[in-house]
Amino acid sequence: MSGGGLLVAGTTSDAGKSVVTAGICRWLVRQGVKVAPFKAQNMSLNSFVTREGAEIGRAQAMQAQACRVEPTALMNPVLLKPGGERSSQVVLMGRPVGEMSARGYHGGRQERLLGTVLDCLERLRGTYDAVICEGAGSPAEINLRRTDIVNMGIARNAGLPVLVVGDIDRGGVFASFFGTVALLSPEDQKLVAGFLVNKFRGDVSLLEPGLEMLHGLTGRRTYGVLPFQHGLGIDEEDGLRVSLRGTVRESQVAAPVGEDVLRVAVCAVPLMSNFTDVDALAAEPGVVVRFVDRPEELADADLVVVPGTRGTVRALEWLRERGLADALRRRAAEGRPVLGICGGFQVLGEHIEDDVESRRGQVDGLGVLPVRVRFAREKTLTRPVGEALGETVEGYEIHHGVAEVLGGEAFLDGCRVGQTWGTHWHGSLESDAFRRAFLREVARAAGRRFVPAPDTSFAALREEQLDRLGDLIEQHADTDALWRLIESGAPTGLPFIPPGAPA
Repeated sequence: MSGGGLLVAGTTSDAGKSVVTAGICRWLVRQGVKVAPFKAQNMSLNSFVTREGAEIGRAQAMQAQACRVEPTALMNPVLLKPGGERSSQVVLMGRPVGEMSARGYHGGRQERLLGTVLDCLERLRGTYDAVICEGAGSPAEINLRRTDIVNMGIARNAGLPVLVVGDIDRGGVFASFFGTVALLSPEDQKLVAGFLVNKFRGDVSLLEPGLEMLHGLTGRRTYGVLPFQHGLGIDEEDGLRVSLRGTVRESQVAAPVGEDVLRVAVCAVPLMSNFTDVDALAAEPGVVVRFVDRPEELADADLVVVPGTRGTVRALEWLRERGLADALRRRAAEGRPVLGICGGFQVLGEHIEDDVESRRGQVDGLGVLPVRVRFAREKTLTRPVGEALGETVEGYEIHHGVAEVLGGEAFLDGCRVGQTWGTHWHGSLESDAFRRAFLREVARAAGRRFVPAPDTSFAALREEQLDRLGDLIEQHADTDALWRLIESGAPTGLPFIPPGAPA
């Protein structure tokens, strides 16, 4: 017998589907329900490696943590990793199967994946009491409905009730709710049970007349109004959608333990991947993390991070175009701290031989680390454990580039020369003792009287965030009605709202 299920859709991208899904998962697991997350198809440069060596979206890994279960490829069978404006790498069941244009993908490949997606969902529903599915974008993308396997396509085939989330902070939420339903076919509309308002500021009583009118117009109720809260955007999918220059990663409110703060500048390279690596730095009291794209913004930074990227050669060109390449070379020569992670590690090396990603052949790197990189067709997907600065470090690797380290001091799988560090390991900074040792080294080199807090636990902070999401659902949603949806499906007799989907 299959377990219950729910599809969390949204009026737009970034409406809050990922965090609402995680919140519902955490609320359910606290009620003793055995629950799993699922997203049929994810487009993201923020990915994670499961214990069996499969690559999935970080949002689904975060949702699995909310469920207190180990993430697997079943939870995100299709991952699309953009490599430019018009093409993406297709990752199927955790393994890359090739590059494809958007036209090619929606022109037939996507439909052929529906069987795989439904099989994964059914396997999860056969194991768990409930599976909370996350949609993508909007379910009312009428140009893509025929090939849809992540919104109404999966809901129809699996008989899932649909909850539509809207971000009221953006405005126009009532029109968005109504329009989303009205652009769906009668068969799809039967599954749309109702709405959830996200990011509300103010007195809910002022919103209630609108919710009553929406119910009158659509025959569908609102299952909750979630208040706006800072610091809940964990493990975003599609990168920061605002301009990156000057954007500050949310930090702890606590004052620094030492006399100084530590300033971290992250180069906002194109196709930036796994920028969540710096969240562990931002979690430290007294560490300020910001994204930058101009060389003068490196001047007062105590540490510069060159993050991962899905386009290493393009990132090199961008660094040179903006004058950041010369600024990074100067920092390295002056012994001022620089950390390169994955693609950022690769650009710091002597040269790159790339016949896979950019197909540009041999390209000179910045030459600050004695490393040569050759891109292999097979992608490295591992969960390594090692030691650095006398502390145990865990991480995960996602890269085509194979590094040949020709000198320097060993540092994880990469190397260190002076105060320039490079590694392919994502997530290494989440190892608390190592992070503290690394920050002490950075502070010493930067001449800052910064002292890492002795008790910051990144894992505990992540658990607190997930519990806050669970609290949002428990305190501000009609959880009895939500459970009826999950257990029994969409209510019968929901009215059709014209005009419906175009022919």
